[in-house]
Amino acid sequence: MATRRTAGWPPPPQHETDVKLEAIDLKKHFPVTGGFSIAGGRASIKALDGVSVQVAEGETLGIVGESGSGKTTLAKLFLLLQRPTAGVLRFDGKDLQAFGRDDLARYRRAVQAVFQDPYSSLNPRMRVEHIVAEPLPAESGESRAVVRERVRDVLQLVGLPRESTALYPHEFSGGQRQRIAIARALVTYPKFIILDEPVSALDVSIRAQILNLLRRLQEQLGLAYVVISHDLAAARYLSTRLAVMYAGKLVETGACDAVYTEPLHPYTQALLSAALPLHPSARRSRIVLGGEVPNPMSPPPGCRFHPRCPSAMPQCRTIEPEWREVRPGRFTACHLY
Repeated sequence: MATRRTAGWPPPPQHETDVKLEAIDLKKHFPVTGGFSIAGGRASIKALDGVSVQVAEGETLGIVGESGSGKTTLAKLFLLLQRPTAGVLRFDGKDLQAFGRDDLARYRRAVQAVFQDPYSSLNPRMRVEHIVAEPLPAESGESRAVVRERVRDVLQLVGLPRESTALYPHEFSGGQRQRIAIARALVTYPKFIILDEPVSALDVSIRAQILNLLRRLQEQLGLAYVVISHDLAAARYLSTRLAVMYAGKLVETGACDAVYTEPLHPYTQALLSAALPLHPSARRSRIVLGGEVPNPMSPPPGCRFHPRCPSAMPQCRTIEPEWREVRPGRFTACHLY
């Protein structure tokens, strides 16, 4: 933007290049209270069980899967809302476990979030000015006037009037509230934004507007997104790469269009068969899975998908498949390959 009002956008260049946000063999197990035990040991819920993904500046990683697959747990670990049981989180090549106070402050500025429900994620007692400025550190040293101007700039960037600062959330529609939430995420000049079901709580007529806004902001500001979504159409629209999760495990990753066009893992095939086709005339055979997602306290041995898999083989019941690259840039964990 060339005008004085948006002179702060895009944000000033940073010294880092090719910054990556990485999860390496990440696990999150929740101990179960109340005396439960399994095979003589303490019971735990294996919400995440050895997941490795990465996202670099300017790209979008879409993470999809059924409820209970571990998507939101992974997002919470990225946002430091929970600590991993095992594994490594890296930012700019450095293990977060080794971060000091300044490093953590830098990380929290660089990694922001937009949550699912704009009605519950905004404090109804706060004016928009204070909601949007909330992520800014109190010790930044910026004057109140500078912060107010920064908030007005970012509101204008997401398509809201600069004068919105004096209003309360209840004075806005659902789509406008989500724009406020996006403005709040942008105010620290982040590099990465975790989008947790960013349009699922919005009316269908508003979803396209928010998705188009997110794409425009990414192009304008060089943002990287991690999109957590049940909405396969929204994930495809935003994502450059796709990661498919099932029962706390990754089952497939690859370039988004390649995964949608030719899914490799039987679970991915079933998941995408339920998605709406890109064109109304397209025909797609629906794959109906029997059974349910396994109990996270006692996942099945071997491949966790084998009790529901239409292509299951004897080894699937006892041997966990290796994670391997089966085609250039296409990874999966399946005995079929």
